[in-house]
Order: sequence, then C-alpha cells, then structure tokens
Amino acid sequence: MIKEIGRQVEELVPQPPSVLYSGVTELSSSVAKLRRVARTARDTAQESVTPAPVTETPAVAQVPVDEGDFAALVESHRREIQVHCYRMTGSYDDAEDLVQETFLRAWRARDTFEGRAGVRTWLYRIATNACLDFQRRTARRPKRYEPLPGMNHGGGEPPARITWLQPYPDDELPSAEEEPEAAAVSRETLELVFLAAVQHLPPRQRAVLVLRDALGLSAAETGVALDMTVASVNSALQRARPTLRDHLPGRRADWTSAEPTEHQRTLVKRYMAAAEHLDLSEVAALLSEDVTLTMPPNPFWFTGRDAIVEFLSVSLDVNSPMFFGHWRHLPARANGQLAAGGYVRRPGTTVYRAQVLDVLRFDADDRIVEITSFEPHLFPAFGLPLRL
Repeated sequence: MIKEIGRQVEELVPQPPSVLYSGVTELSSSVAKLRRVARTARDTAQESVTPAPVTETPAVAQVPVDEGDFAALVESHRREIQVHCYRMTGSYDDAEDLVQETFLRAWRARDTFEGRAGVRTWLYRIATNACLDFQRRTARRPKRYEPLPGMNHGGGEPPARITWLQPYPDDELPSAEEEPEAAAVSRETLELVFLAAVQHLPPRQRAVLVLRDALGLSAAETGVALDMTVASVNSALQRARPTLRDHLPGRRADWTSAEPTEHQRTLVKRYMAAAEHLDLSEVAALLSEDVTLTMPPNPFWFTGRDAIVEFLSVSLDVNSPMFFGHWRHLPARANGQLAAGGYVRRPGTTVYRAQVLDVLRFDADDRIVEITSFEPHLFPAFGLPLRL
C-alpha cells in the first residue's frame, strides 16, 4: 500500500484541473486507507510491558519554543481539538481548517504561554475562540426546509435545514490513550441529532454548553477560556440547555443509544442489499412509519415512509425514464452511528462512483427512523474509495 501511494505521488504533475483533481482524490483515498490500517495496528499493539509509567510525568508542561518539539506536543492533541471544533461547527471540513488555525495561533503565541494551565487547556481555549471568530464571520443560522414544486414531502413538519452539517468518521475519534477523559468523546454529544440541535444556539451559548456539558469543564475553567465571569457562564448555560432540549426528540432514548447492536448491523446489511437488488419493498420494511430523510446541503427532504418510498420508486425502477442506476454499498461508521457508503453505476457506464453516505438512526424497535444523506466528497476521510 505504501508503494502504491508512492507511485501515485510520483505521477502527480501539473495538468488540466479535472485530471489533477482525479489524481489527488485517488491519492487521498489511498492515504485514508493507510491511516486506518496504521491506527488499527497501533491500537492493537502492546505498547509497554509495564502496567504504569515507571517515572512521574510533571503535571504541567511548558510549551517549548523549538518548532519540532512544539509540533510534536500539539499534534498529540490534534484529534480531540478537531472533535471540539466539529462540535462547535457541525462541519468536518470547517473543523479541519480550524485545527490548523488553532495550531497557527498557538505557535504565534507560544512565548506567552506561562504554564499555569496545561497545554491541553491552553489549546482548548485557543480553539474555542477560533471557532467563535469563525461563527461571527459566517453568521450561520439553521432554517426550515421549504416545499419544492411538484414533490411530495410527506405530511410531517419540515425539519431544520442545516446546510453545513457533515458527518464525522468514527476512525478519526481520539483513542482511549489519546483522550482518557470519557466526557470529551461522549457518543451522544457527537450524534447528528445532537450536533444539529447545538447549531441553533448562539455562538457563545454554544461554546459554554460544549465546554461545560461535553468536555466537563468547571464554570471557572469555562470562564477563563471565554473571558467570562462564573455568573455569566452559569447564566449562558441556563439559557442554552432549554433551547437545546427544544430541538431534541422528547425522550432521551429517541435520540441517543448505546453501541450499535449486532441486530442493527444485520439490518444495515439488509438495507444495502435491498438497494443493490432494487428491492423497494425490502427498503420500506426497514423504515419506521415516521422516518425522516434529509440531504444536506441539498434542499430535498421527506417525512414519512410513504413519501420516501414514492421518491425512491422512480429512481429504483429500471423501466422508469428516471432510473438512476445500479447500486453497491460499503459499510461505514459516522458519529457513533452505522452508515452506508453508496456507489452508483449510471446507465451506459461500467464504473460505480461514490454517490452518497447514508447515516442511519434507529428507534427502540430497530426501525430506521432517520436517514441523513451526505455528499460523497468526504468518502476518503472514512477510508472509502471514490470508485468501485
């Protein structure tokens, strides 16, 4: 695999944009696969023969000025800082950019770090303020989906439309060794329904809620990070929590669950097989009656099984002039949920190309109650190829 990546790198030369883009995306997909292999090897290897460190590590480290040492130190926090930026923005692409901005700000401010707080806390403060600056610039606010002419959206209320919402690959989450604090990688604060609800909060309330409830920081620590008084932090949190609850399903069990079960994994296999066999009745059997389908950033949305089946019936019917093509799928994991990467072979072609990443949420009866379908440009981040 490493040799293949080397070959792809050597073949990259300045050429027409479309050709260069194709080469870069193939390289990105290969690197993503290698990253998954390397991480699996690291996580399963026996790191040490001793059960605990034999020497004491100082509680507080001074950020070194040397560029190499500085890079090594901040890189050890990259995954958790990226997850933090993702919680704040709901976008994988924006989170990656904000991590780079955080490290750049940290490098520029390295001489001002006095060591009274740990490096981790220092980076969280910088990252949070980078996210707040980003949110002030973009001024994003969720809207409601609107009906499209000639389309049956179903009888349910239009869901919130969050055009910037993106999935987050489970393989990119910090490992237990990288982030021992369980609160920082809490599954429920990474599920899409929670991330979507958080986007309704004003930026500073969102920052307070994430720092207090997701990361478990104290009111005093949160105040230091945001230059707020403890009273202001508590006030912001008291306003944020009811707003968040208003945008979450009524019962906690309706939007957060334990690790996906083996039965749910079997249902996802049936979901993928049904699409590949163009078996609309099997797809319908897996959906709850009140299932919701959204496709950020696109304007398409459906509420209710009948509306979704009607929408799919045209594209899955080989005799229809609107037949979309033949499907294949690969399993994936996103936001602690089961997902399926869909590839379509359009009529008259021979290659299956990445089309959509479906992130699935199940209800208590193991019916699919929500499908969030994302565009395929993030496939390499999930270790998925762009072509089959």
